[in-house]
Amino acid sequence: MPEFFLELFSEEIPARMQGKAADDLARLLAEVLAGLQPRHSKTFYGPRRIACAVEIHGEIPASRTIERGPRNNAPAQAMAGFLRKHGADLSDVREEAGFFVLDRASPAVAAQTLIADVLPGLLRRFPWPKSMRWGGTSAFTWVRPLRRITCLFDGAIVPFSLRDGDDDGHGLVASNLTEGHRFQAPEVFAVASCADWQTGLLARKVVVDAAERRAAIATGIAQVAAEAGCSVVDDAGLLDEVAGLVEWPVPLLGRIGAAYMDLPAEVMQVSMRVNQRYFALRTADGKAAPAFAFVANIAATDGGAAIIAGNERVLSARFSDARHFWDLDRSIRLDTRVAALDAITFHAKLGSQGARSRRISTLAAVIAPLLSADPIHAARAGLLAKAGLTAGMVGEFPELQGVMGGYYARQDGEVAEVADAIRDHYLPKGPTDSVPQGAVSSAVALADKFDTLAGFFYIDERPTGSSDPYALRRAGLGVIRILRERGIRLGLFDLIASALNPYEDLIIRQQTDAYVDAQAVADIARGYETPIEQTAIVAIDLPDHSIAQLNLVSFLLERLRVQLRTEGARHDVLNAVLGAGTDDDLVRILARTDAVAGLLGTEDGANLLAAYRRAVNILRIEEKKDGPHGGAVDASLLRAPEEQALAAALDNVAPAVTTALGNEDFTGAMAEMARLRPSVYAFFDAIQVNADDAALRKNRLRLLARLRGVMNQVADFSRIDG
Repeated sequence: MPEFFLELFSEEIPARMQGKAADDLARLLAEVLAGLQPRHSKTFYGPRRIACAVEIHGEIPASRTIERGPRNNAPAQAMAGFLRKHGADLSDVREEAGFFVLDRASPAVAAQTLIADVLPGLLRRFPWPKSMRWGGTSAFTWVRPLRRITCLFDGAIVPFSLRDGDDDGHGLVASNLTEGHRFQAPEVFAVASCADWQTGLLARKVVVDAAERRAAIATGIAQVAAEAGCSVVDDAGLLDEVAGLVEWPVPLLGRIGAAYMDLPAEVMQVSMRVNQRYFALRTADGKAAPAFAFVANIAATDGGAAIIAGNERVLSARFSDARHFWDLDRSIRLDTRVAALDAITFHAKLGSQGARSRRISTLAAVIAPLLSADPIHAARAGLLAKAGLTAGMVGEFPELQGVMGGYYARQDGEVAEVADAIRDHYLPKGPTDSVPQGAVSSAVALADKFDTLAGFFYIDERPTGSSDPYALRRAGLGVIRILRERGIRLGLFDLIASALNPYEDLIIRQQTDAYVDAQAVADIARGYETPIEQTAIVAIDLPDHSIAQLNLVSFLLERLRVQLRTEGARHDVLNAVLGAGTDDDLVRILARTDAVAGLLGTEDGANLLAAYRRAVNILRIEEKKDGPHGGAVDASLLRAPEEQALAAALDNVAPAVTTALGNEDFTGAMAEMARLRPSVYAFFDAIQVNADDAALRKNRLRLLARLRGVMNQVADFSRIDG
């Protein structure tokens, strides 16, 4: 099939927008060229261009459409709708046997014609997150000024312009021309295909494939670091960004002055990354190296000496600023910063950061004993956890929240457990972050997240659809990861109740919708002789404590389902376990889930599940007639050996399952249940449940109900998929 190639060449495109733009280009081209059956699409993107190459047919073949429409006496609206649906008019319609019939012949459409017709509109509606106008009077917008359009089909130019009536579209006309590297090969040259375009640009110092540029950067900075006896700190996001900033990556190594090497490694790394897009390096012993790697966009004739010197001067200035904040922040004790948190609003309805710190402190002391942690250390760390927000370094680099507090706490002589907890209480920030390792750190991290979740659920600010402005899903997943990975046993209901308690008297509202402190309102009320209703101050209507509690537990369990689904685990088994009864210990829930999944992965488990479903289906049908069919099984009515065997098996297995579950021996409980399989199968093979004798039928249904009850102790197997 012939190749269609399109390149859109512009001024520098923000790195964060390039990949999405290339995907959008491929998607939109697939839509508008669908009649040409596009395939084998490949996209390219970089600082100054996005491009797409795709194989298409040379034409849309001629066709004829015949389709029956409304009756000839149908309302006019029906006919209008039919014509609108098919993009037809009355000249395309004839009458036949009392109906209108669309009979339209469509001529063949050449690929070049279709491309030239659809591309101007596609480019005018291209979905950049932000677009701009430039020069002249054209209304055409692009992310940055668009300079050239290269459009080829089977090696030939597909001519079209962006002119739209009186709008000249900046005079842009499709051609076969493009440009190389802005500085090293800026000349214009012609191309005849995608391969020719790639080869020509490579010769002109442009690597057009983003993955190739990224790989070249990763390899290059690793090599220059190794030559200096260092290694590169992993930073996939920075690699992606730098790959979108350069067309011809040239890795270089700069040096850091000894005067700055006593700065915290995190400060150095964040300053280099955020301000300059430099890569931090580590020595063999894991300490910050006195060097940094960066990527130039040009192969300088002096080997990069001038570029390196310039970047070293810039970094020295950045580190000088960082040192100012570092020295200034350390002159003030962390615990004296806590009072300043009262002036920082956390949320209009949830109070200040100071109030939040006190809540976290209290909750951390509640959680600590559950983790065998010192509650005094946990309370101290919780109180100081947010104090670093007032530090100048954190104001300059918000990414260092927690980290700087940990440094300042150590300098102030706080015990190691407290300093570590302050440092780690935001963890995990994302799916690739580790969870806090210390018991006190885990207690404070959980307290921080539970306080956030409880507060926003209490004021009914829950995530909806794709909207999650307070990152509550991230907080929920953080809670789940800490509990799972640390194996922490706690009851969610009780802990959430503790987290919700401080909110019950936190907020009241004036009729003007201004929020004031509850104690202040009480003081005002005591100053009036008239009833408080006449003071125009009323209590805010907040959700019931128990409702918020249930909603939050449900939210966390749903986050657990999402996490299991992401891991490829069977979340339907989790649904089945949760269906067996209320349990708010995530570690126990997951242990039971793993045991049930293990049983279902065996032949006995799969067959037992099939038998369970058969029993449940029979019971569902019969209980609609004259159910329910609970109650004790009458042993005197067990006539057949197979029903006697099943009853005996249930008598043996039921207490064993109950005991195993009570001991949290879920694997043992599954092994006991697997013992039911032979007798259950023999029962269904030999016994007619709906016997003619009403007493026998009722007794056999009770036997099946008992089987269902025994298995439902472990999980509601009706929720298992398949």
